[in-house]
Amino acid sequence: MPATPAHRMRPGRLGDLLGIDIPVVQGPFGGGLSSVELTTAVSEGGGLGSYGAHVLSPEEITDLVAELRTRTRRPFAMNLWVPLDEETAPGPSDAELAAHAARLKPYYEELGVPAPTAADVAARPDYEAQLDALLAAAPPVISLVMGLPSPRLVAETRRLGIALIGTATTVSEAVALERSGVDAIVASGSDAGGHRGAFLRPVRESLVGTFSLVPQVADAVTVPVVAAGGIADGRGIAAALALGADAVQIGTGFLAVRESGASEVHRRTLGTPEARTTVLTRLFSGRTARGIPNRFVREMAAHEDAVPPYPVQNALMQPIRRAAGATGRAAYVNLWAGQAAALARTGTSAAEYLADLVTEAAGAGAAGR
Repeated sequence: MPATPAHRMRPGRLGDLLGIDIPVVQGPFGGGLSSVELTTAVSEGGGLGSYGAHVLSPEEITDLVAELRTRTRRPFAMNLWVPLDEETAPGPSDAELAAHAARLKPYYEELGVPAPTAADVAARPDYEAQLDALLAAAPPVISLVMGLPSPRLVAETRRLGIALIGTATTVSEAVALERSGVDAIVASGSDAGGHRGAFLRPVRESLVGTFSLVPQVADAVTVPVVAAGGIADGRGIAAALALGADAVQIGTGFLAVRESGASEVHRRTLGTPEARTTVLTRLFSGRTARGIPNRFVREMAAHEDAVPPYPVQNALMQPIRRAAGATGRAAYVNLWAGQAAALARTGTSAAEYLADLVTEAAGAGAAGR
């Protein structure tokens, strides 16, 4: 007997693993784009709400997990970035830092903000301390991007009953993640907005589209697979499930909802014809990320290969990003968005968006039989 539309939206293996009711994971956002309200709304709606914690201190992580537990009894995920080797190396010399800051001087002056000090740039998250705080707080799910979990993390999450999710941008990364011991894998296609998580090969060699990546990953691993990138409506969900995904992860679509931590100018750009064009850029953070091009991206395009790596460039850009977001200056905001950003729906709530996704996916699945 053919599956009913409702059956097509059951979370299957991922539901068994995480205890969610619908196969929708909210993409984790860092840099202030996550919010407690969004994370809990998605979890309360039956999906998996996520919170990007990679810029938080261990104390902030402890407090955040405690707050999320007071808001929802449903599963939620805390996300961290695995640091790359280049990001743990000593920072630039004073002369190098001055040269990088000089490149941005016109923007500091236009926005009326001071350039970061050497101490600001030297400050960086302590990944191991963040992990210790997360393990002590024991959220239901920990998700990672940019690399493999350590054997210690795998052993501790298993001991504590925490589900561990890794993120792959290629089939090789997915295979490596399964071998490392993760419980599920997000197959993140090059369509996805925000930072690219490639860790086995350079980003330029790891740009596989979502609907090419998902079936290959589903064939290559045995753990549940979550499709991510370029999915913003029920048609995308139905297509991902048909290609072998157990669930989908949606980022840009949730950035547009009212509970998102994105600035008003960021949300206002999503769902417009302007959002049909996205580019990959290192200019905002020093790591390659996909977003909607604006004046800053176009003016600084010639410097893509010259900017320092994360977290140095991220620290240099922080005053510019914050001032631009607070004053509605879209020309200087990092407008992270995936290639389906024009399908985003501004002005809606997370609960309304989730309900629409379920209805649309069921209809699209039924129509496709």
